[in-house]
Amino acid sequence: MSTKIRAAKEEKVKKIKEKIATAKLVVLTDYSGMSVKQITGLRRKLDESQAEYRVFKNTLMAWALPDNMSELKPSLSGTVAVLFGYDDVVRPLKTLVKFSEDEEKPKVIKGLVDGVLYEKDKIVALSKLPSREELLARLVRQLQSPIGGLVNVLAGNLRKLLYALNAVKDKKVQGGEQ
Repeated sequence: MSTKIRAAKEEKVKKIKEKIATAKLVVLTDYSGMSVKQITGLRRKLDESQAEYRVFKNTLMAWALPDNMSELKPSLSGTVAVLFGYDDVVRPLKTLVKFSEDEEKPKVIKGLVDGVLYEKDKIVALSKLPSREELLARLVRQLQSPIGGLVNVLAGNLRKLLYALNAVKDKKVQGGEQ
């Protein structure tokens, strides 16, 4: 092997290692039977989720995997593409699984989420969880609920006082007319 080819491969391995190091999510998928148009469509959808869908040579990917991810090496055979998620873990999984259900491709093999290995079933189950944004919205609603209740209670007392004062005023007005 020439030194140019070796240097190019080492550079690719280095870039893959960087992606793996910064990713919170690494999922292996079998993309066999997918057209270029389908892969491009999936990549565009994943870009919105701060995720990346890439195809590497299996040997380069195996070399790039750190020791704590060696469980993925046996799955690196055939037509394997890798999903890297950098920000939210659930959102890219939702996108991948929905696309996979609609198009029946790619097929999830297994993956690592925050360093924990998950098989296909668990990956699909994780995709059904609410995203980070949804959870934050629920939290805000839960925090606002008691405040809204307190405002209604305090306003209710003021309303009752206002009704009582209006009743007294009406009674005096009626009493004055007689």
